[in-house]
Amino acid sequence: MAPKKMLCLPSLLPPLLTLLLTQADTRSFVVDRDHDRFLLDGAPFRYVSGSLHYFRVPRVLWADRLFKMRLSGLNAVQLYVPWNYHEPEPGVYNFNASHDLFAFLKEATLANLLVILRPGPYICAEWEMGGLPAWLLRKPKIHLRTSDPDFLAAVDSWFKVLLPKIHPWLYHNGGNIISIQVENEYGSYRACDMSYMRHLAGLFRALLGDKILLFTTDGPEGLKCGSLEGLYTTIDFGPADNMTKIFALLRKYEPRGPLVNSEYYTGWLDYWGQNHSTRSVPAVTKGLENMLKLGASVNMYMFHGGTNFGYWNGADMKGRFLPITTSYDYDAPISEAGDPTPKLFAIRNVISKPFPGPPVKNPALGSWNRGSLCGFPMAPERIGAQFQEVPLGPLPPPSPKMMLGPLSLHLDGNLLAFLDFLCPQGPIRSILPMTFEAVNQDHGYMLYRTYLTHTVSEPTQFWVPNNGVHDRAYVMVDGVFQGVLERNMKHNLFLMGKKGAKLDVLLENMGRLSFGSNSSDFKGLLEPPILGQTVLIQWLMFPLKVDNLVKWWFPNPLLKSSHPQNPSGPTFYSTTFPILDSGGDTFLFLPGWTKGQVWINGFNLGRYWTKRGPQQTLYVPRPLLFPRGALNKITLLELENVPLQPQIQFLDRPILNNTTHKTYIYSLSAESASEPMELSGH
Repeated sequence: MAPKKMLCLPSLLPPLLTLLLTQADTRSFVVDRDHDRFLLDGAPFRYVSGSLHYFRVPRVLWADRLFKMRLSGLNAVQLYVPWNYHEPEPGVYNFNASHDLFAFLKEATLANLLVILRPGPYICAEWEMGGLPAWLLRKPKIHLRTSDPDFLAAVDSWFKVLLPKIHPWLYHNGGNIISIQVENEYGSYRACDMSYMRHLAGLFRALLGDKILLFTTDGPEGLKCGSLEGLYTTIDFGPADNMTKIFALLRKYEPRGPLVNSEYYTGWLDYWGQNHSTRSVPAVTKGLENMLKLGASVNMYMFHGGTNFGYWNGADMKGRFLPITTSYDYDAPISEAGDPTPKLFAIRNVISKPFPGPPVKNPALGSWNRGSLCGFPMAPERIGAQFQEVPLGPLPPPSPKMMLGPLSLHLDGNLLAFLDFLCPQGPIRSILPMTFEAVNQDHGYMLYRTYLTHTVSEPTQFWVPNNGVHDRAYVMVDGVFQGVLERNMKHNLFLMGKKGAKLDVLLENMGRLSFGSNSSDFKGLLEPPILGQTVLIQWLMFPLKVDNLVKWWFPNPLLKSSHPQNPSGPTFYSTTFPILDSGGDTFLFLPGWTKGQVWINGFNLGRYWTKRGPQQTLYVPRPLLFPRGALNKITLLELENVPLQPQIQFLDRPILNNTTHKTYIYSLSAESASEPMELSGH
């Protein structure tokens, strides 16, 4: 038999490229103002979307989370792009590994999800500084989110890198991005600088072209300063808010076109020291169903929250400084560990519902429609159909979970003993203390050191005027822990010491403001401390590279430290442990510990604050652990007080408010009606 003739690959390329280009030419996503709807490739369309932040989920788990979103009935995913995650230093860009935005877009394509992109430059998202890079504050007089030339120059430089990379991913170019948001809830910002908004709109158009749909998002109170002619206006609100009133307000700014809720809140964020937030299943599903009956497009914020690993959490200013917890579970339909919850199944049931009731003739409209809901006409094209087609097949069950311990931790030594490794370049000297930003320390910790110029024989108050501790200070005299000073909190701290005694103040940056006043949130000692009546001067500043120490130095057996008999204050502890099988997701529980930072195998898991709560456990994804007998290492930096038995445990379920957060596969639990929520912005 004669061999079959093989097709020549080069001969196939021209017709294939022609086909792809032809398809791209026919692809479109536009607003049909005559019929108050979107058109996708010319056909009526609405999205039922959910928010997921790739920067809060390990890369190896992106596909799992997106697949579960698609199986829930969603046809789109909404995501932010945090500028500070991709440009850590001016002109230095990171789109690799977990920072690979375009790998995430590819995973969304494989999950058959369209993309709604929100590149900022400001994103809020309860993320460090709302996504703006901390290095912007190295110019202390900069005015963020305005037409300040310094700010615009940095924004333009960033977007001239990012937006051309996004351009091939636009829907009409054959990609999956159907719309892009300009800025984020700008109407909630005090500046109301419309020249800035017009500059951004022009920049987006210049770099992305005229075919992509650009939009804005604001809460009801922000539409005046947040909307801009030429950008499609959308709104955000939650299940406790008055849908009729809010959509009527939206119509004053966007009289025709589809109704869009860009952030329908399925839950809420948590602050350290406050209760874990929840939103009831009935309230969330009722509001969703009412919007879908109107034919509105809806994005659920969040559909999967994830985790603020490392130092990435943001903070709010609501009368006082409120840092956000490491967990960003958000009481979302998919839990922090990626498991389906009762809320997910209830939402899926709503999405798959047939559109209720028979059609009626409306002479005023001259067409068949479904009557009205809350004064808004219902969508005629959905008669007798599901709100949204839900893929067949069950959702995957919860991931395997692992329990381990208790494990005893061993003392590595006091933080001060490792100063040469934490700050190998040595200290910076200044008469007055300098901020983190002034010494290019964006995150984490910095040690301030001075020496007493005279003997203080009686307990004397140590304080910092003008609320000058940003954000939390751990005070030591000759290496002995004395106590804590904290931003917006009144602490009475009294010190004694001989002339020449070493005064160390370890400053923790607990996350820059992501909402609230959103002014420039400088970190460190903003004012010189005062001891009694004496202003303390002549400071040494040690910018600490704690992550480098944990990752590179602690595995070194030659690194030794003297061990204090009664350790207190900032101290390192660690241990190693094997996992004898394949392991599973788990939750680190630190009973009796006070506050600090945790690393697993060199990965910065995030902050714990067991004493203040509400979060009691830290999510540990299975991919962070070495399975089948290999040794895993856990390192703690405890900042205050250690329990009598320095032990930890790994649990098979989280504790987010001293109560376990259970996962479900099929059973739905009725919950109490939701309480009103304050719109914070995201």
